[in-house]
Amino acid sequence: MIDLPTGLTAGGLTAIVPAAGIGSRMGADVPKQYLPVANKTIIEHSVGVLLRHPAVTQVIVALAPHDDWFERLPVAADPRVLRVEGGAERAYSVLNALQVASADWVLVHDAARPCLCHGDLDALIATAMTCDGAILGSRVRDTMKRTDAAGNIVATVEREQLWHALTPQMFPTARLKRALEEGLALGAIITDEASAMERAGFTVRMVEGRADNIKVTRPEDLALAGLFLSQQA
Repeated sequence: MIDLPTGLTAGGLTAIVPAAGIGSRMGADVPKQYLPVANKTIIEHSVGVLLRHPAVTQVIVALAPHDDWFERLPVAADPRVLRVEGGAERAYSVLNALQVASADWVLVHDAARPCLCHGDLDALIATAMTCDGAILGSRVRDTMKRTDAAGNIVATVEREQLWHALTPQMFPTARLKRALEEGLALGAIITDEASAMERAGFTVRMVEGRADNIKVTRPEDLALAGLFLSQQA
């Protein structure tokens, strides 16, 4: 564990987990974050790794209005966990959570990304505190192609300096809140928190993280996440 900056240690860090989506590509009877992997639901792993980090003093989970699964999980009883209503899009869920965030810095982590390691979280925190914010990412290793609407390849994209954006993504609370509000008011396309901060003119640093910090989006990802979690254990 790295030595955390004194200001962060004193005030702690709020983690936001947007979990209002349904994950339709999984074809399951429940939202994908409630599917089991390695003896827990996906969201229990994602929230649990945040709660176990000494810098995290609050975890805010943004849930769909009619979500009745989360409250049944043991992690929901942790006094550091707060629930808010999520929105139709990720940006609205994060913005709702920011309204009640208690810390000066927040990190946002995908509910369906259960394999985060504390080493990556340490590196993210250390970097973000020195600039406008930072995100975890993994380098693109495969040859990248661009196609037209019909699926025909039109270009091979140079992969140097290309990254897969991961989570968590960490920013000053007030700046992220303002960036999201301004972007949404103008109808901007906000795919993640970094895109809102970039649009607002802030410099966001990339922190190389582990490639096994995968997001479960398809049925085959469940087995892979289970393998990675067993290796971590």
